[in-house]
Amino acid sequence: MKKPLIVSTTVVAAMIALAGCSTGTNADSMPGMDHGTAATTTQSSATGADNNAADTMFAQMMIPHHVQAVEMSDIMLAKTDLDPAIMTLATDIKAAQDPEIKKMTAWLTGWAEPTAMAGDHSMGGMMTSADLDKLNAAQGTEAGKLFLTQMIAHHEGAVEMAKAEVADGKNADAVALAKSIVASQEAEIKEMKDLLATL
Repeated sequence: MKKPLIVSTTVVAAMIALAGCSTGTNADSMPGMDHGTAATTTQSSATGADNNAADTMFAQMMIPHHVQAVEMSDIMLAKTDLDPAIMTLATDIKAAQDPEIKKMTAWLTGWAEPTAMAGDHSMGGMMTSADLDKLNAAQGTEAGKLFLTQMIAHHEGAVEMAKAEVADGKNADAVALAKSIVASQEAEIKEMKDLLATL
């Protein structure tokens, strides 16, 4: 009678040990049992948990800044008898910034943030309507010089905003775009200054 009892006790002890092991590791070793929480975390990350106020401000301010750069480029591309290098520059600026406008607009929508900032916020390098009127009216070399002068200031403002995002932003994609803007627009500033010196 003793032998079966010993076997039974051993089996029960093993079962208890296994149960204890399973209970102790369930939360860590079987995350698949909690799909609901994982899905919720992923969803919240995609819709705003991975951005902060600096990211939002960066996108909200850079969109109208980019829109104006595209507008300035369009003004130049509508002109005739311009330096081919300036036409190429205007084309390149438009080609680079149009997709970035769409990208930042999509981010704000995904973050459930408005695409426009509330209130009046000054952005470095923005042209006034009078500045744009002058650009519209200018022709030939005068137009080229004015465009370069205005766009250098415009780019410098964008670089300043982008550097603030690199320093304070949280969203990896937004910070990456900001770094790209700093690099590309600083290079264009140098190119425009060199070009301006030849006109």
